[in-house]
Amino acid sequence: MQELFFAIVAGEASGDLLGADLVRSLKRVYPNAKFEGIGGPLMQAEGFVSHYNIERLSIMGFWDPFKRLGELLSIRRNIVKRYKTRKPLAYIGIDAPDFNLNIECELRRCDVKTVHYVSPSVWAWRQGRISRIKKGADLMLTLFPFESEFYRQHGMKERYVGHPIASKFPRFPNMGQARSILGLSSEIPVLTLMPGSRETEVELMAELFFDVAANVFSEKQDLVVLVPASNQCRYEQLSGLLSRRSQPYIKIILLGAREAMEASNVILLTSGTSSLEAMLLKKPMVVSYRLGMLTFAILSLLVKTPFIALPNLLSNKLLVPEFIQDAATSENLTAAVLELFNYPPERNLEDEFLALHDSLRLDSGMLAAAAIEELIQ
Repeated sequence: MQELFFAIVAGEASGDLLGADLVRSLKRVYPNAKFEGIGGPLMQAEGFVSHYNIERLSIMGFWDPFKRLGELLSIRRNIVKRYKTRKPLAYIGIDAPDFNLNIECELRRCDVKTVHYVSPSVWAWRQGRISRIKKGADLMLTLFPFESEFYRQHGMKERYVGHPIASKFPRFPNMGQARSILGLSSEIPVLTLMPGSRETEVELMAELFFDVAANVFSEKQDLVVLVPASNQCRYEQLSGLLSRRSQPYIKIILLGAREAMEASNVILLTSGTSSLEAMLLKKPMVVSYRLGMLTFAILSLLVKTPFIALPNLLSNKLLVPEFIQDAATSENLTAAVLELFNYPPERNLEDEFLALHDSLRLDSGMLAAAAIEELIQ
């Protein structure tokens, strides 16, 4: 009789959130199953056994993986060996495509059912990867509807499950309550900066965002600037950068990203999940991103999509301003932020955000669990 367990490997914090939601739902379908692999604190709180620290998979760009290539290859070999010998009901790779898809390819050849949760950005760049994805994954679980359409066009089994984050945000935010929690007056202008959750992102974006805050403060002397740090490491990194500047109106807070965003009038953020969260909170935002020069030069030749911000990708139009690489200057970002302060968007933008929110607000965990059960049976 096959042992009832699922092998799940999640990459970084966003994967941990998805993994915890999935484990909870799979427990309802398979109450006697166990769960193991690589996961973070949220997954472990659900009884998941992690064989490695999830932080070891938290990498970005082209060069970070090469710096830790030996370690990553060793972890991957051990996972493949473990689950070739002791086969799970399914191997579920959550995000981390460069790491997980290789494992999925090897395990699938050994008759292990394989699932990939969170589509790589194959619809946006390096579309030739679709052949490798089809070889590795029996099933692709997508967070966004435009991703499922892409896989259907390429004849791959997929299931759109919505985004679990969408269900964690109310349809109508409560700015007053968030400001009360943070001890902020209801009258003052608040700018929230989200320079990224990774060390490299903060290195590239934080000083630029601090410069923008200084420019906005020169126009609005009662401005309060909030900078939520995603963990203790980012808190120390941001505090170190701020300590070299004279900007007492900037407050770095450990965690509390949700409250900081909800309390704000405008959000300046690095492209990624935070743009989705700002959309779910129906907040005016300016989206920016910078990469290393060589990385950007390579990516600019490969990217097929006209947008980087998730609200723009979901709506297939420029709903929110975005500034990439050379366009991500202090002058450009300051002008865009001040325009949102001085001329708040009309109600129709909030309505568009609300419609996108509703399209994503599904029971993702149960939809994913049902698709996995169907695959196994």
